[in-house]
Amino acid sequence: MESGETLGGPEVVEALDQHYGTPGLLLALWELAIDDRTQFRERYRRYMELEAKATSLWHFAVSVMPGLLQTPGYAREVLSAGGLKGPELEQQVQARMGRRSLLEGDDAPPFRTIVSEAVLRTPLQDVGEWQQQLAYIRDATQRGNITLHVLPFDAGLHGLVGTDMWFLRFADARTVAYSESTYRGDLIEENASVERLQRAYDALRDLAPSPAESRKFVLRMLEEVPCDPSI
Repeated sequence: MESGETLGGPEVVEALDQHYGTPGLLLALWELAIDDRTQFRERYRRYMELEAKATSLWHFAVSVMPGLLQTPGYAREVLSAGGLKGPELEQQVQARMGRRSLLEGDDAPPFRTIVSEAVLRTPLQDVGEWQQQLAYIRDATQRGNITLHVLPFDAGLHGLVGTDMWFLRFADARTVAYSESTYRGDLIEENASVERLQRAYDALRDLAPSPAESRKFVLRMLEEVPCDPSI
């Protein structure tokens, strides 16, 4: 915080307000800084640092496969749709592939993701790459630390409609949340806000089928992928 590399969390700012006898002033300035669009990249960097330290991760996807479970082909098409190209595109694809190592190995943290049915019904333009992505998800769900739920369309409306969410839990029992859209992301560290979002996530999880039923859904999607006409 002193070097300007991070804005810190609200609890730290509240403690500083109390220490300096400026009740609410620093917190108000912190809230203004958090809403500054120039802080988006900084907040994402901080999220990545926190992700690497998390002891468990929970996630909900509205329309795109979580980055931790993307194949190179899927990541490349998604990032291209977002406007990246050339060396920058390849750099970001490699960076995303590097994130996958977080879920590998004996000491990998548990990861639970709930993906909307729309995620699995929105194929890539390249049929072969889409098949590889579905096969990767199928195989990933066989790992002991990865749990997948597919939220069906008929589950109806819920508290996280239109919002991709990440929850990171740490060894000290603290949890932070990160909401993400195509063009921005918000790191949420204030306890009451995180608790409210977690309740919405728990309610969403209650609507989703079991991991076993969800895996069957992935297998059906894989079977429905059309054959490559070039074969």
